Amino acid sequence: MPHVPGQPPDPPDPDRIVCRTALFDTTWPKPATAIVAGHGELDAANGIKFVDYALRHAATTQWLVIDFSGLTFFSTAGFSALHTLNVQCVGKDIRWALVPGRAVKRVLGICDPDSALPISLDIPAALNDVQQDPPHSFQLIPQTR
Repeated sequence: MPHVPGQPPDPPDPDRIVCRTALFDTTWPKPATAIVAGHGELDAANGIKFVDYALRHAATTQWLVIDFSGLTFFSTAGFSALHTLNVQCVGKDIRWALVPGRAVKRVLGICDPDSALPISLDIPAALNDVQQDPPHSFQLIPQTR
């Protein structure tokens, strides 16, 4: 909300930050479930800040949805940030999914042609995907008893 002259400014919202050419905000639809949305542009100037912002509540987050459907620009540095997020989520045992927009899909088509990142069609599908049982790994070598 814009500041009205003569009145004190609104206190900063800890679940919303402006970082260069992007706005990041978080909603909590359920306990331990965060939806982090990005609006604007994600590039080398704010990619690492995005990762730090998305994981700032990692100790209390089990499920994370990244909603990048509102990004108008997404660079290869943004893809690098998603890769970093993926590695950190695995290390912190956080299930996550990405809802890409047009700008993100274009870069993923080049940088992630095998779809290694967890992609979902929309937010309801992403929430469902992250809260499903973890996928079972392939057993490459049969166990002997």
